[in-house]
Amino acid sequence: MKSDILERGCQLLNLSITEKQEEQFMQYYELLVEWNKVMNLTGITEFDEVMRKHFLDSLSIVKAIEKKDMLRVLDLGTGAGFPGIPLKIMFPEWDIVLLDSLNKRIKFLNEVIGQLGLQKISTIHGRAEDFARKEEYREKFDLVVSRAVANLSSLSEYCLPYVKQQGIFVSYKASDVEEEVREAKKAVTVLGGNLEKTVEFQLPDTDIDRTLLVIQKIKKTPGKYPRKAGLPSKEPIR
Repeated sequence: MKSDILERGCQLLNLSITEKQEEQFMQYYELLVEWNKVMNLTGITEFDEVMRKHFLDSLSIVKAIEKKDMLRVLDLGTGAGFPGIPLKIMFPEWDIVLLDSLNKRIKFLNEVIGQLGLQKISTIHGRAEDFARKEEYREKFDLVVSRAVANLSSLSEYCLPYVKQQGIFVSYKASDVEEEVREAKKAVTVLGGNLEKTVEFQLPDTDIDRTLLVIQKIKKTPGKYPRKAGLPSKEPIR
């Protein structure tokens, strides 16, 4: 099985995809659809839609960052593995950690990692607020990514404590983010970040507008953040 959409989309993103990588994407798709029958991983299961809205959307981060070698990457709130697993397939040299609070999703991700033979990738079952307090994770990542559905103030409190100084946090968003960015300005600053750029684009072969928010970590996150479980969502820093 091959996907012209995936190949063409990669070309538009200036990415070269090997036969092995394409096979891994197809395997991932089959596992996603199979496991989705018994657990809620995604509302998108149609082949072309998954290629565009999950795989190519995940890879679109190349529009916002330079593809450095040997990046240590955290995908926070990874869900069914987006964007972390597509990034791992495309950039096998990256060292990736997938974090999610639901154990059944972690079981699925471990199955994908095993079936695809992926190396230098691990999963964590737990809450973002808890692991950000552990020394082995706090401010240890060059890049933190999240496609999680949460406002930028809350997401910044979950994600920025993991980013090392001079590292970056990239939030995948839909369009019309101006108000959300404005409301998150204080949170981003308090947590040690600076909004470096906003990258707006359309997914390849669609009229779907997407936005990547790139936040650079310019100073250490104060020790009191993130606050205890639930607070970043209930009472975002304003």
